[in-house]
Amino acid sequence: MSDEMHARRMQKKKDVVDGRIARATEERGVLILLKGNGKGKSSSAFGTLARSLGHGQKGAVIQFIKGRRETGEYRFFREYPNLDWHIMGHGFTWETQNREQDIEAAQAAWAVAEGLLKDPAYQLIVFDEMSYMFKYGYLDPEPVVAALQQRPRHQSVIITGRTMAQPLQEIADTISVVQDERHAFRGGVKAQAGIEF
Repeated sequence: MSDEMHARRMQKKKDVVDGRIARATEERGVLILLKGNGKGKSSSAFGTLARSLGHGQKGAVIQFIKGRRETGEYRFFREYPNLDWHIMGHGFTWETQNREQDIEAAQAAWAVAEGLLKDPAYQLIVFDEMSYMFKYGYLDPEPVVAALQQRPRHQSVIITGRTMAQPLQEIADTISVVQDERHAFRGGVKAQAGIEF
C-alpha cells in the first residue's frame, strides 16, 4: 500500500470517528455488564476502577462471592484513598454448601449496595460476581434494576459474572462478553496468586 493510499484510508477513518464523537453529547454515568465464561471480567472491572481512581474519583467495590482469602486486587486497593471495599461472600457457592447462609450474605451485600447507589459521592461502583445472586435465586433482579435506574445521574456501575439476568441486560448501556477459547486450568495448571486471585 502506498503512503498516499494509507493517508486517504486513515483520513476516512478519522472522519467516521470524529463524526461519532461529535454525536455523543450526553453526559451521565453508565451501567456496564461484563459477562461470559472467559477469564478477565473482574480484571477488566478493576482496571476501569484504577482508571477512575487515577482521575481522583471516589469508588466502591462489593465482592458478592469472594471471601475465602484475600485476593491480589483487595491487597492492592485496600489502603487506597477514595475507595471503599466490601467483601461480603463466604466463598464460592459450591464450596459453602449452605444455601441459607449464601442467601443471607447476598441480602447483606445488597443492603450495602443499595446505600452506595443512593450516595452521590461515588462516581464508580463495582458489583463483582453479582450475577450469580440472580442465577441462584438469592436476589430478585427487579429491586436491583429499580435502584440502578434511580441512582445519581453521574454514577457508573459495573456488574460482573458469567451469566446476566435479562432485566439487567435490558437497561445496560454497555455489555461486553468475555469468551473462553482455552483455559490453563483445564490443561491441568493450578490456579495461582496474581493470575486467578
